[in-house]
Amino acid sequence: MTEKEKQQAGELYNADDKELFNDRIKAKKLCGEYNAVECNDFQKRERILDRLLALKGQKTVIEPDFFCDYGYNIILGDNFYANHNLVILDCAEVAFGDNVFIGPNCGFYTAEHPIDANLRNQGLESAKPISVGSNVWIGGNVCVLGGVTIGDNVVIGAGSVVTENIPSNCVAVGNPCRIVKKLEPLAAAPAQSSAESSPAPAPGQPKAAAPGRSSVQNNAGAPQPAPRKRVELTKVDDPMNHGGFPNRRK
Repeated sequence: MTEKEKQQAGELYNADDKELFNDRIKAKKLCGEYNAVECNDFQKRERILDRLLALKGQKTVIEPDFFCDYGYNIILGDNFYANHNLVILDCAEVAFGDNVFIGPNCGFYTAEHPIDANLRNQGLESAKPISVGSNVWIGGNVCVLGGVTIGDNVVIGAGSVVTENIPSNCVAVGNPCRIVKKLEPLAAAPAQSSAESSPAPAPGQPKAAAPGRSSVQNNAGAPQPAPRKRVELTKVDDPMNHGGFPNRRK
């Protein structure tokens, strides 16, 4: 296995590997370009993020300065906002859902170093992924460590250090971060009926006929799938067989 393959597999790897070193240089150059863009040149910011990140949804705002290690391990959903000085050490995947707001001076650190000083001094390290759900607000100066999953509809208080998983529907604060309040689950968006979603017929045109008896009987007992929100994502590279995400690790 190459050091990059070891990294993606969650094993100990040598961070001084030439391939990984070059990947970090590319990412940091793009971060430097991004942070130097004029504050009102939104299109240029968008183009740089398209080159830097693995996947991002619509309406992405990251205030400069922004720093990451590789970029190709970062996935953003729709309506993502991060205030100044966001740091994502994406040695493993860091994925955010929709409607995520992040305060200033926050860090997401997937990298881990061995407790054994002999291994650590050899430049060996490992990485664990971070997952953040949808409808999450993370206050300023929050640190999220590798291996953590934060659920949906969560508020993380300012200054927290998140070392363990945080379930959905709660407010959590502190070092280490702990639940201090439960929240009511968000109500699901009502599904539109076919009659509501269908356009009205133009004047003079007959209304669509009701379904026949056979179709009603055939569909009566069939379970209806739950409504799903369609998320339009910007794919940076051609998608490979990686769960629908582009492979930028070659």
